[in-house]
Amino acid sequence: MPVYNERGTLRQVVDRVLAVPLNIELICVDDGSTDGSREILAQLQNEYPQIRVLLQAKNMGKGSALHRGIQEATGDFVIIQDADLEYNPAEYTVLLEPLIEGSADVVYGSRFLSARPHRVLYFWHSVGNWILTLLSNALTDVNLSDMETCYKAFRREIIQSIPLEEKRFGFEPEITVKIAKRRLRIYEVGISYWGRTYEEGKKIQWKDGVRALWCLVKYCITEPVTAVKPSATLDTTPLAAVNAPGKLPPTE
Repeated sequence: MPVYNERGTLRQVVDRVLAVPLNIELICVDDGSTDGSREILAQLQNEYPQIRVLLQAKNMGKGSALHRGIQEATGDFVIIQDADLEYNPAEYTVLLEPLIEGSADVVYGSRFLSARPHRVLYFWHSVGNWILTLLSNALTDVNLSDMETCYKAFRREIIQSIPLEEKRFGFEPEITVKIAKRRLRIYEVGISYWGRTYEEGKKIQWKDGVRALWCLVKYCITEPVTAVKPSATLDTTPLAAVNAPGKLPPTE
């Protein structure tokens, strides 16, 4: 969980994550917050033994925080969770199902495949997302519906083996190109989405969309095709059969 000035939602989203009936280690990487988020994280770390707090010396960008958190992960799977309330942690089991069944190496939570609730917000954001996803699909020959989604889940050894470079919001196109180049098994599942406004703390800007375009072209040109051999199936037991507390594999 990358954190940057999320005082208003931080405690609530942490409570929601740790309420999920999974064996979770929650790695919170504070990226130089100045609004009191660090103090809240210190309190939460004292309250919840599942939380590990890592502090960046200064604000280095969301991608930089993700790099650090990913490399610190120790569970079977890694899920990326923003520190706002746009994505619902109760849907972790939906994200994890293809991974637990051994069908997938990577799962994207798509905001556009689901009949679940979606807050209606910015038209031009949706247009920009569609253009970026279309270009991503054309360059990688992978048929995603939502490349820019925050909710991505990975087998830990897969995501830790991929060298990551982008320090800010370029993480999304970079990781998409790199998993496509490795011929990994990618699944999408539908998720809900409660987007927030800029007044509520939304941080992504138009220049991040320009950077995303650059990243797609850059990594499609520079990243070699390297097929990764799928590992043995982790667990073929249907998710419903292992949903009792304590029986699901650990996740980050």
